[in-house]
Amino acid sequence: MKPAEEVIGAVGLTVMTVRAGDTSVAMGIGDLPIVSQSQLISLMEHAAIISMDEHLEPEETTIPISFEMITLSPSSIGAELRAVSRCIEIENRELTFECEVYEGERQVAAAMIKRSAVERVSFLARTAAQSLIS
Repeated sequence: MKPAEEVIGAVGLTVMTVRAGDTSVAMGIGDLPIVSQSQLISLMEHAAIISMDEHLEPEETTIPISFEMITLSPSSIGAELRAVSRCIEIENRELTFECEVYEGERQVAAAMIKRSAVERVSFLARTAAQSLIS
């Protein structure tokens, strides 16, 4: 990973159009045809990942550590949502992102995301070894 001073402030942007299959009703977690929280989470996580594209070595990636979210306003089918993520802190290999989702100018959700930078091959090897011993 590049030095923290180059990574802090990195921004990622993702967009989606809410479809019927993206709603709480379709996912069986509510009875209103509004975008599900799981879709908002995916949208923000993707923005965080994109923000790191130019800052990680080719053999590195990030994995989720924690996610704290607040939903501020519902969005219905057909809504165009935009997620923006900004890296605000790095401690060791743990990155903290501030994320927001908007429908036009209206804020729909906000989150603090923590992800850890890992080397792909050694991470997968450790994961496989843990699976064998459990």
